[in-house]
Order: sequence, then structure tokens, then C-alpha cells
Amino acid sequence: MAEYLLYFNQQWVGEHPAEWFASRAPLALAVVDEMRAAGVYVFAGGLEEDAPVYSVDPTIGDEVVVTDGPYVETQEFLGGFAVVDVPDDAAAREWGARISAACGWPHEIRRFGRNPDLPT
Repeated sequence: MAEYLLYFNQQWVGEHPAEWFASRAPLALAVVDEMRAAGVYVFAGGLEEDAPVYSVDPTIGDEVVVTDGPYVETQEFLGGFAVVDVPDDAAAREWGARISAACGWPHEIRRFGRNPDLPT
């Protein structure tokens, strides 16, 4: 089994009326329920657009700098994601297609790298 990140940037969503978004939410939640039932669900969530955002940069000096707001040069920001634990790329693509269709906007699918065995 491998974990995959199914995600979208907020800019990929596009402009839609509130009614359209309201019609998509039950579809997306149904796919998340299907992920749970299939035993592949790890975690999912949409990120709040108006919530605080912080940037952390350890490369500026001797101390890590934490500032308000996203990195100033970036135009895209993460809108939401799901993490699934599935046997292979084909299964990840299937779940990615299902959640993308339910939401009504594009998603990307990325496999997490192997976690090193860390001593406990």
C-alpha cells in the first residue's frame, strides 16, 4: 500500500455561483464516505480561504522567520486535499478521478515518498 495526495489549488476551481458549490458538496462528501467504506481514507479537508496563513523560512538568517501571509511570489494556493492509502497508481488515479468529478474541478495526484524507519 502507498499513500497518495489528491489535491487542488484554489485557482483551479473557477468562478461559480454559491448554488453550484452547494450542489457539489454532497457529491464530494459521498466520495469521501466511499473512501472510508473502502478502507483507503487517511485524511481529507478543504482549507479556509479567509483563515490565517503563515510562511516559515529557515534560510533568511540564524533564526527561522515566521511571517503572516503566503509566500509573496506565489499566485496559487492549496484549496483542499485528501490522502488515500491504496495498493497502486491505478487505484490512486481512480480515487482522484472520482473526487475530481464530484468536486467539479481539476485535481493532481502525487504519491508520498517512502517514510524512513525511524527509531522509537
